[in-house]
Amino acid sequence: MFLVGLTGGIASGKSTVSSQLKELGCPVIDADVVARKVVEPQSAAYRLIVRHFGREILLENGEIDRQKLGQIIFSSPEKRKLLNSITHPEIHKEMFKQILLYFVKGYRYVILDVPLLFETQRLTRFLTHTVVIYCDPATQLSRLMQRDNLSQEAAEQRIGAQMPLKEKRGLASHVIENSGSREDTHRQVLRLHTKLEDSMEFLVIRAVAVAAVAGLSGLFLYTVRLLAS
Repeated sequence: MFLVGLTGGIASGKSTVSSQLKELGCPVIDADVVARKVVEPQSAAYRLIVRHFGREILLENGEIDRQKLGQIIFSSPEKRKLLNSITHPEIHKEMFKQILLYFVKGYRYVILDVPLLFETQRLTRFLTHTVVIYCDPATQLSRLMQRDNLSQEAAEQRIGAQMPLKEKRGLASHVIENSGSREDTHRQVLRLHTKLEDSMEFLVIRAVAVAAVAGLSGLFLYTVRLLAS
């Protein structure tokens, strides 16, 4: 099994592409969904967040108010770094659990939908392919203002808190242009899907994994025989 990283920027259309890949039957692990899971009330990450950010960020039901917390971290790089240091290790542990489950089920590849893929650099060494969903800056700003009902200043602040899409584009092995129509984007998604489905890279990786397991088993048997002799 090989891993594919899917990323983009805020309002670039990553969620749209991720949904289309799911509809095509691709296994997708969404880091945002995992992130909500690991900060559920009374989890380790939840307790640390409340300790550092205060109970003011909680809703009446005790859950974290994501909008209020977002306002804090988007206006403070230090607070954003602190939050990431709390949540990212927990997110990655949960994602690896899900990856292992897909591996056991025999899937040939898994797509990791990770907004901060290149910012954190923690997962990139495990990836065979990286896909960036790109749109031009003007389109990104317009979409974000309309989607989240933000002023231009607030939208620019949120975009500025992330690595520029142009920079991410230069780091990716595949780019899906999402400045145009939904139909054009879907055609590019279909091409990506065909490439992943036709790839034989999973055979190489599985062979290496089997060889590693066989080697460890052989070493174990040799040690047992040596001790018994």
